[in-house]
Amino acid sequence: MRDLSRLLSNPDRIGRHLLGLGLGVVGGALFWSLGLPLPWMLGALFATMAAAVGGLPVSGPKRARPVVVAVIGVLLGSRFGPEVLEQAGAWLGTLAVLAVYILAVGLVVVPFYRFVGRMDWATAYFSGMPGGLAEMIEVGEARGGKVLPITLAHSLRIVLTITIVAFWFRIVQGHEVGGMPMRAATPLSLAEALMLTGSAVVGAGLGLLLRLPAPTFLGPLLVSALLHLAGVSESAPPGWIVVMAQIVLGTIIGCRFRGVPLAALREAAVLCLGATGLTMALAFAFALAMQRVAGVDTEQAVLALAPGGLTEMGLIALAIHADVAFVALHHVVRILLVIVAAPLVFGLVERLRRRD
Repeated sequence: MRDLSRLLSNPDRIGRHLLGLGLGVVGGALFWSLGLPLPWMLGALFATMAAAVGGLPVSGPKRARPVVVAVIGVLLGSRFGPEVLEQAGAWLGTLAVLAVYILAVGLVVVPFYRFVGRMDWATAYFSGMPGGLAEMIEVGEARGGKVLPITLAHSLRIVLTITIVAFWFRIVQGHEVGGMPMRAATPLSLAEALMLTGSAVVGAGLGLLLRLPAPTFLGPLLVSALLHLAGVSESAPPGWIVVMAQIVLGTIIGCRFRGVPLAALREAAVLCLGATGLTMALAFAFALAMQRVAGVDTEQAVLALAPGGLTEMGLIALAIHADVAFVALHHVVRILLVIVAAPLVFGLVERLRRRD
């Protein structure tokens, strides 16, 4: 209530939110009408990003993000069927491949930012590690890194990866990476609607209590997955709600670039093209390794390794009918490994540098 009253008392903020969301809807509808991949999220993202860089007074409703990602978490959790348990044992080998992939990305991308981007060591390190945006900014700033370059590196990496992956699967591979249907195939009963809502609310609370990475996304995903694994629920959120969630999510990501100096954005974008290109090349190489180790479909392995956001890669996996559980698990493990290992390795290297 306090946040709502604060928002209502600031008409300028309401206007910025409405402008941002309005542009998000227009961008999403345009992408959808053109048949472009992941239209509602990418259309909203690029429309609001262009407006933000152009200096328009747009802002994303950041306080709505927990609700939005909870909806998407419940949606992805609904794709966890009983067959997931039968495949879990085979994923141990692919998780080992993932760990080596993270090491390889660090060894390649961090030096790229350090020597090509001419960043200081701390900024280059936390710009190049393939962790979550918020976590890398927080830890990087605490260890002496510069916040703006780290923020731009990870924000642009996510935007660029989503775009590359979505267009690759649509244009090159021929998959239908479209938007969610606006109407559900079957009506949602009241009991199912309450269970899905409960998955979002209870899951978000558990995620925060357990201090999970991306708690309001991962918590609902886990609760929804458990309900669907147990056969208690067989439903998913209606398509129109998911479309709205994608528009809000794309708007929030796009408006993140408001106020960024154009020169800094241009420099970061050039560096990000090189860094993301290197990371995607490694992702493809290690996807082939996953295919050999566990017989995993290469397209599915690429999605599990691509350095995009957990939520966004899950949506693409859902759109091309890949194994959402496999993709989500590997992104969760990636984030956890980087959160735990990156600060430890950085501290060790710093001690070695001081000794030398």
